[in-house]
Amino acid sequence: MQEYKHSVSLDVKKCRGCTTCLKRCPTEAIRIRDNHAQINSKRCIDCGECIKVCPHKAKKAVHDSLDSLADFQIRVALPAPAFYGQFDNIDNIDVIIEGLYRLGFDYVFEVAGAAEMVSAYTRMYLERKDVKRPVISSACPVITRMINMNFPYLKDHVMPILPPIEVAASVARERMEAEYPDLDPDQIGIFFISPCTAKVSYVKNGFAGKQNNIDRILSMRDVYFKINDIIEKIDEPEHTAASGMIGIGWASTGGESSAIFNDKYLAADGIENCIKVLEQIDNEDFTGLDFIELNACSGGCVGGAMTVANPYIAQARLQILKRYLPVSPNRPADTKIPEKYFVDESVSFDPGHLLSDDRNTALRMMSEIEAITAELPGLDCGSCGAPTCMAFAEDIVKNETSADECTVIMREMFHDYLVNHKETTLSDAYRDFMDRSGKTREKKSE
Repeated sequence: MQEYKHSVSLDVKKCRGCTTCLKRCPTEAIRIRDNHAQINSKRCIDCGECIKVCPHKAKKAVHDSLDSLADFQIRVALPAPAFYGQFDNIDNIDVIIEGLYRLGFDYVFEVAGAAEMVSAYTRMYLERKDVKRPVISSACPVITRMINMNFPYLKDHVMPILPPIEVAASVARERMEAEYPDLDPDQIGIFFISPCTAKVSYVKNGFAGKQNNIDRILSMRDVYFKINDIIEKIDEPEHTAASGMIGIGWASTGGESSAIFNDKYLAADGIENCIKVLEQIDNEDFTGLDFIELNACSGGCVGGAMTVANPYIAQARLQILKRYLPVSPNRPADTKIPEKYFVDESVSFDPGHLLSDDRNTALRMMSEIEAITAELPGLDCGSCGAPTCMAFAEDIVKNETSADECTVIMREMFHDYLVNHKETTLSDAYRDFMDRSGKTREKKSE
């Protein structure tokens, strides 16, 4: 199986092991070891929560540089709908589009336009009688990876239609290759301007194993600061936007759902809320719903880790921009969904937290974890370097740590030591105790 390529990295020099990220990671992928964080690549879903909450800026997103524009002769920008909400005092999307052209792009194809096409395809898909309901949107890569790892029974509910990012890239490439037939296709660069780390991982790994059409992925933050000064000098933009209210609405929670023209839907944002919804769908707690829209970031894509503006301010700005736009200028020419936009299997099951490949061994380890957890204080304080007492018990069973890393257990052990060594001073007793504890850990690790 191909190794999953991640888009969240850790700068060990900046990390102080403060446990802030440890407590916010939704998949318990982070541990604190040797006074700094460690990310378990098998559990990480690239949601970017650790980037948002790290007070020391030790987590960062992996993406391409704007200097990579020089790698191609023809450069096409794919701005995500959330990009438009980053700018203040803008009441015309045309100005932002013009800014991208002046930055160095030869063409701009809006992902919002592709989102309108996907909305139309979704309406067609929901009309089918053979569809497992509720249909779960495949637009957020964090959600599809979460299902991939933790919800095997929901994989058939994920909509098997390519998300707007890939539809936009596919259409853009087709148009450019048709317009420049004599140009080597490798000289046409498709640049996606992303609001989040998860979409970076999407590009690196492809959707459902398919080869995507995106060559580079840029941070929305980087592009914003490059063109913010440019657009202030634009009075009459030459280029006009080609997206409408429906496409722009995809940037915020509920925008995708409202575009299916069906009131039997649920839209949720925030990774914790999304996990709860997935659990409820898995338990069949929801009835009568046709569509589920889940956005890992608060507010939707406007809350991504690579955005600039506060997500709720960005939502308000988008409402202003949408006022004078048409509903949906991008509509499919056919009444059927093109086969090229379907995927054979949108999500496969790839658990990232197996205790063992052997069932009996895994059951034995689970029994040990439960027994150790019962002996732990149950505070979930994170001082041991694990997010919860159960996660700490799992680390003990896997021989990744020792029980005396628990501060409560350590305190009790030190108290017992003092009782048995009343003749020594407190400082001498502490040094002797820590020295003995260190030797004990060395023996366990051996």
